[in-house]
Amino acid sequence: MKARNFRYIRPATLKVACRILADAGGEAVPVAGGQSLLAGLNMRLSAPKLLVDIAELHELRGQSHGDGLVRLGALTRHAELLSSDLVRRHLPLLIKAAPHIGHVAIRNRGTLGGSLAYADPAAELPACAVALGATLVIAGAAGERRVKADDFFKGLFETDLRPGELIVAVEFPAMRTGTAIGFAELSRRHGDFALAGLAAVAAIEDRRLGEARLVYIGCAYRARVATAVSRAVAGLRLPLADTSAFEHALRQDLTPDDTPGLRADTRTHLAIVLTRRVLNEMSERAAA
Repeated sequence: MKARNFRYIRPATLKVACRILADAGGEAVPVAGGQSLLAGLNMRLSAPKLLVDIAELHELRGQSHGDGLVRLGALTRHAELLSSDLVRRHLPLLIKAAPHIGHVAIRNRGTLGGSLAYADPAAELPACAVALGATLVIAGAAGERRVKADDFFKGLFETDLRPGELIVAVEFPAMRTGTAIGFAELSRRHGDFALAGLAAVAAIEDRRLGEARLVYIGCAYRARVATAVSRAVAGLRLPLADTSAFEHALRQDLTPDDTPGLRADTRTHLAIVLTRRVLNEMSERAAA
């Protein structure tokens, strides 16, 4: 299929871009990397009258570190996450997650802000943003505001973005001493959407888990902390010999639906297996 006809504009500044989007009344969508949007246009899942190209807006670029925060511009490419020394030092969870995002061509074009705005529950970066306790910097015609990643993802492909607003940057707390991170996902082929995945951040001391934030991928309708599982694993001594300590809690948090080719109980089982694997790997890295 081919996309419906649309108009195209490339604004020179963020202010102009926000005004164009606001004036369009829902008939315009922004495009940067376009790795999700263009596929949706071609399948006619989306049919905007105007595409607003934000790929050259300098206000959406840059990386910085200060006051315990790492700020990444919304136009940071997935490939740039892997090549950034700043990200490698202070946000190792993103380094572990980024290689799982599609294929090389997708990582070269896809952007951090685009992935968060699209809010695919099977995507890696929304889960990482929630697990890390990130804050999204959002700009619109009325000015700038900040939204916690916990509050940004509202539902299936639904976010807190209002008409005319764009994600400008994402602020991540830099990793602290005594904190461990873990990431893993299972897919039929590398680059496919995850059947199940997990992004985890937890305090570990003397192989015992402290406060934890576990966010599952492909197992829920939006990126959110699995609160019951996170409470259940806090205080456990690693490595875990089995999954009995958190299985019931996980089934409370995750209620996936049957999908073609994959039953819900199979997806839940994959999540259980991944949880034990990720937590034990976190323990090994903390000990090392």
